[in-house]
Amino acid sequence: MDLKAIIQSINEHKNQPNLKFRLKERTEQFTNRLFNTLFDTETPVEENLIGLKEDFDVLIDLACWKDCGPSDRFWNTYVEQLPRLLVLLNKDAEAIFKGDPACLSIEEVYMAYPGFYAIAIFRFAHELYNAGFPLVPRLMTEYAHRQTGVDINPGAQIGESFFIDHGTGVVIGETAIIKNNVKIYQGVTLGGHFVSKHLQSLKRHPTIEDNVTIYANATILGGQTVIGANTIIGGNAWITASVPPNSKVYHTSEIKIKTQSDVS
Repeated sequence: MDLKAIIQSINEHKNQPNLKFRLKERTEQFTNRLFNTLFDTETPVEENLIGLKEDFDVLIDLACWKDCGPSDRFWNTYVEQLPRLLVLLNKDAEAIFKGDPACLSIEEVYMAYPGFYAIAIFRFAHELYNAGFPLVPRLMTEYAHRQTGVDINPGAQIGESFFIDHGTGVVIGETAIIKNNVKIYQGVTLGGHFVSKHLQSLKRHPTIEDNVTIYANATILGGQTVIGANTIIGGNAWITASVPPNSKVYHTSEIKIKTQSDVS
């Protein structure tokens, strides 16, 4: 096959007309600019809001394969939410600072904690998800996922003062509901019992009530599963049914240590 034929064959099989990876790159640019606008003291807010609007116009053009209407309609609604999001995120940062004895300053949370970064990008994306803006919210949270190891679907509902410690391997599904003052550790999964396309419109992921702590590598599954308020879920627990408030749930394992005297 000559080069001309190869090129023709490739073009014939590039059959997704809306698959423009520039959308992914511009979404990441928008996300970075948004994060700095809200948190970096050296970033001028007024100037950056103008740049964000320009970025957003590009995203509207690339992501709205069917007419979404004027970009101003989305943008004006979105930008009005930014002060509220900043207040929420400052509460998240404060919860992390107060909850982690290894944290030496609040600035460390904003600049060095992957859990905080993942929560921030989730909150930015969630507003666009609620507005019905296609694909961009998922690209935003996947960008955070790639950088932090924390995978939060933009459709999840998360309350105030949320704390993800360490973060690597955390998975929070689309229909999960997390209420206020919840703390989770690395490797926690809030997932579904089954993965099937016909379940798309159903609540597939668990509800976590106020003041719950979920330790490392615990797995909680199912849309009807509710973890009651003030409960502690121990590490490595596997939960597929509701847990009443004020409970302690622990996984028990048998550990055997063979010493040198046992060998001899």
